[in-house]
Amino acid sequence: MVNYSLIRNAVGIIGNIISFGLLLSPVPTFYKIIKKKSVEEFKSDPYLATLLNCACWVFYGMPFVHPNSTLVVTINSVGFVFEIGYITIFYIYATNKGRKKIRIVLLIEIIFFVVVVLITMFALHGTTQRSLVVGIICDIFNIMMYTSPLTIMRKVIKTKSVKYMPFWLSLMNFLNGLSWTAYAILPPFDIYVLISNGIGAISGLFQLILYACYYFRKGENIEDDTKNDDLEMKRTIIREISISNGIGEAK
Repeated sequence: MVNYSLIRNAVGIIGNIISFGLLLSPVPTFYKIIKKKSVEEFKSDPYLATLLNCACWVFYGMPFVHPNSTLVVTINSVGFVFEIGYITIFYIYATNKGRKKIRIVLLIEIIFFVVVVLITMFALHGTTQRSLVVGIICDIFNIMMYTSPLTIMRKVIKTKSVKYMPFWLSLMNFLNGLSWTAYAILPPFDIYVLISNGIGAISGLFQLILYACYYFRKGENIEDDTKNDDLEMKRTIIREISISNGIGEAK
């Protein structure tokens, strides 16, 4: 007899490992920020968005909202801690205007999250109702972050070049979405984890297909040495947007 619970846990652990790798992807960015003592042109938006996303998924995985979601809670709890660390570093080296923006966004996120928790706990009864509302909210955030690379994909098609679409990041995003899709399909079935991560897996697959289509075009990888620094910054910005796919994906 097939032990679906054991298989599901194994797939979930693999998903946790892949998601953890995505969580570490911004480390080079923050190393540069600390070294230069400036955030330069980098934006705090991806980290603030991922922070709220992780918080919502941790709440979703609570036994009184959606039982049997321990592995969803573990990776998003780790993601929440990571994002707090990233945002703290960003805040330290940001300009006064940047710090003000972070404070305002964090306040809005706290208010939003508290409202969601209060409505869920006092206005909704039973895990079916609670998981429905919180699951939909989580899916909305996840889908938004999973589809964020669409702007990069449009650029690839327009320029017929993949130099702004890092292969390994696209591959990891695809594997992350795929692993959590498999996790959601295995009993007990989780429609909310399935929807957003299924879309994430499809998005990642399209990125890989696009990469394959344009990678071998003539002159694809020829770059002027004087543009190396600019290219590296753009790749880092893409990595920032896609983190989420790091945790946004890790659901």
